[in-house]
Amino acid sequence: MRLHRLTITAFGPFGGTQTVDFDELSAAGLFLLHGPTGAGKTSVLDAVCYALYGSVPGARQGGAQGTALRSDHAAPATRTEVTLDLTVAGRRLEITRQPPWERPKKRGTGTTLDKAQTWLREYDTTAGTWKDLSRSHQEIGEEITQLLGMSREQFCQVVLLPQGDFARFLRADAEARGKLLGRLFDTRRFADVEKRLAERRRATEAQVRDGDAALLADAHRMQQAAGDAMRLPDLAPGEPGLAEAVLGAAAVARSTAREQLTVAEGTLAAAESAQAAAGRALDDVRELARLQRRFTEARERAARLEEGAGAYREAQALMERARKAEAVAPALDLRETAEAEHRRAADAEARARALLPESYADAGAAGLAAAARRAAEELGGLDSARRAERRLAELLDERTGLDRQERADADVLQEADAWLDGWEETRTALQARVDSAQQAASLAEQLAVRREPARQRLKAARLRDQLAADTNQAVEQVRTAQEEAQGARQHWLDLKEQRLNGIAAELAAHLTDGEPCAVCGATEHPAPARKVAGHVDREAEEQALAAYQRADEQRAEAERNLGVVREALAAATAEAGGTPTEQLAREAEELEEQYAQARRGAAELHAAQERLRQAGHEHERRVAARQEAAVRSAARVGHRERLESERAALEEELDRAKGALDSVAARAAQLERRTALLTDAADAARAAEDTAQRLKDADARLADAAFRAGFDTPREAAAALLDATAHRELQRRLDAWQNEEAAVRAVLAEADTAAAARQQPADLASAQLAADTAARRLREAASAHDAAARRCAELDRLSARATASVRRLAPLREEYDRVARMAGLTAGTSADNERRMRLESYVLAARLEQVAAAATVRLRRMSSGRYTLVHSDDRTGRGRSGLGLHVVDAWTGRERDTATLSGGETFFASLALALGLADVVTDEAGGVRLDTLFIDEGFGSLDDQTLDEVLDVLDSLRERDRSVGIVSHVPDLRRRIHAQLEVVKGRSGSVLRQRGVG
Repeated sequence: MRLHRLTITAFGPFGGTQTVDFDELSAAGLFLLHGPTGAGKTSVLDAVCYALYGSVPGARQGGAQGTALRSDHAAPATRTEVTLDLTVAGRRLEITRQPPWERPKKRGTGTTLDKAQTWLREYDTTAGTWKDLSRSHQEIGEEITQLLGMSREQFCQVVLLPQGDFARFLRADAEARGKLLGRLFDTRRFADVEKRLAERRRATEAQVRDGDAALLADAHRMQQAAGDAMRLPDLAPGEPGLAEAVLGAAAVARSTAREQLTVAEGTLAAAESAQAAAGRALDDVRELARLQRRFTEARERAARLEEGAGAYREAQALMERARKAEAVAPALDLRETAEAEHRRAADAEARARALLPESYADAGAAGLAAAARRAAEELGGLDSARRAERRLAELLDERTGLDRQERADADVLQEADAWLDGWEETRTALQARVDSAQQAASLAEQLAVRREPARQRLKAARLRDQLAADTNQAVEQVRTAQEEAQGARQHWLDLKEQRLNGIAAELAAHLTDGEPCAVCGATEHPAPARKVAGHVDREAEEQALAAYQRADEQRAEAERNLGVVREALAAATAEAGGTPTEQLAREAEELEEQYAQARRGAAELHAAQERLRQAGHEHERRVAARQEAAVRSAARVGHRERLESERAALEEELDRAKGALDSVAARAAQLERRTALLTDAADAARAAEDTAQRLKDADARLADAAFRAGFDTPREAAAALLDATAHRELQRRLDAWQNEEAAVRAVLAEADTAAAARQQPADLASAQLAADTAARRLREAASAHDAAARRCAELDRLSARATASVRRLAPLREEYDRVARMAGLTAGTSADNERRMRLESYVLAARLEQVAAAATVRLRRMSSGRYTLVHSDDRTGRGRSGLGLHVVDAWTGRERDTATLSGGETFFASLALALGLADVVTDEAGGVRLDTLFIDEGFGSLDDQTLDEVLDVLDSLRERDRSVGIVSHVPDLRRRIHAQLEVVKGRSGSVLRQRGVG
């Protein structure tokens, strides 16, 4: 990596734009970056780091880049920017970065925040131009990190060599060295390996413990199944030998359970034989008892049958008479039906005759039928009279309608005549209203053109008056702000002058005996300057500067406001003219009143036109209605005469037809009722005569059927007849007696029953007791057998599961043993790790050994062959070993700790260590060549001879076109190094000057 050009604008102490030409400085190989304390030497290196990585080293990074990096001396409109031109990995690149910027708003007051911006360009040697690559912060950061092969921390340690950090590195303990080396060489992956192995060990250990816990749970289940036949091993999950002990105990339990099952099988077989014999004996006793009870019950039933024999014979006689009466039943039913029909017919005849006049009381069915025919004939002759009556009603309705139409037409004629008489007057009034509304609409259009200009002039006049007052106020504010800004500026300059006069006392306040001076590098301070009364420190100066900047911003803001107000006043005056605002307001108000009145008049135009049009339509409708009413009146005269003639003829015909009644309809209703009553009476008389004849025939057939069945009278036959329920009950009693008699005879005839009756009574209780005892013994033996079988099956199942679990856990146990050994070895806790060195420490120790070897090459030259840096992996106290660093003194031949070196020896030892570390980190980053290096401070602690040797070593770094920049304010270096970059500070910020270059 080679730097070509750096351009800085408004960055750190640099208020303007400064440019560093590294190509000219690098031509000499060794160049000096010097300047007063606080001028900004380190800010040049910060700008290089910021251009590459977008941030500055260490604590100077700050919380908000836009505020921390921006120069306090920069003009408000100047944006902070850093541009770096460099060559890396054979590519010529240009990086431009702008941090976030809080700038004044272009319009209005206040500030706005612009986001950070980044540009990356590459020089095309073929075309001879720069081409854009990216504007993305992330893409540019990844590209630069990949090309350099190192992070920001590594870059700051390798390219920007801070000697103070390496001096502390020499004196630090192993833990502090480990943190620094871990950041530089990024050994987090080795720490991750340690962490991963520890996690693997814990995970596999938990899995093994879980497997052993499950195995012990199965062992407890086997113990519960085996009872006292199994003893569990006194081991916890994870302890060695647990699996073998559990499997051995399970084998013993299975053998004992099988022996118990064999004994239970023999006992069960004997109990089954005894239970079968007792069961057969119980069945025989039960059968004997059943037969004896059957014989006794049969004898008792036979005795009961003998007692009920008389009742049985009476029931048989009653059933015989009922069977004979069943032959007479149809005749009885026929006679009852005929009698019921005759009663109903006689009742209907009596009701029908009661509705007839007394003249028909003795008439027979034939006479009643003849009278009904005569009434029907008379009713048929009234049809013509009914039609005449209906037509007469229609004529009356038509005449009523004609009267109603005549009255309506008269009303129409009267209303039309009244309305038409005032038509001309109405039309004239409506036309006058239309003309008035049209004149108002024309006036409103003329006034509308004048309204808006009047409003605008009035608005501008009011704004003119307001702005005139605002202008006076703004002038006063500008004068006040100018006076305050001038006073604040003078106060700031006075304080700054006082601080510069007492700057020596401020620097002396930080001196410590034995520590080098930040200005001259001396470690002795015989007469440091003292602060006098009223001393001005940096904080007071910065507060005064901030107060001045705020006052100046307020002055500028007040002047901008005054300009804006004056421009607005001129525009308002041009528009409003010189007319007073009150006069313009009165004119505008009068114009608005005239316009509103004209608008109200114009609004009536449409309504007036609509009323005139509707009145014309109404005139036409009224004229047409009067004509139509006259035509209808003439037509009604002839129609009324025809209706009167037809009405007279119909009334004469109806008088003849209705007789003494009021209407033909009443006469027809009278005849219809008489015909219906006579017809009903004739039908009822004929029905009564027919039913009387059928009743007489039924009585004759009943007497003949009773005689043939053996009964003296029909009444006796009816009494012997049984209904269905009584017949079924009597038949059931007869069948039951017969069935019982047959069953008793069958039982008494059974040979085995008779033989059982001759034996002694059966002892069922003794036989049942013997059978229950045998069954109980069988159940006990079967339960014991089932328990033994279940015990064997459960032990076999659990043993098989335990065996499978042991086989399944075997690879996991092996993995756990292997991972535990590896985790202990990498963590430094294993007995195999003699030095208790962690894996990360081991890797860092190897890196530190490389750094020590590389640093020794330069340290021997700087110390004239006296000192050599060596790596030590010895343990310190009870801690872990691996990151020890010692120096070997060739003059004494002894090896001692680097913390025993003097101040000057510590400097060139740390410089050698920094250069050696840069070489190792460069190789680690992929061998990226670093053509530009910077060494920051520390040369004031060297004597002349050592300084010459150190400069010779640094001068040797120029080999193969490499350049080294030394950052220091030691005066002697200005004589020794001709190529210089000087940082000059002033009131308006620092500037850069290059000296001793072509």
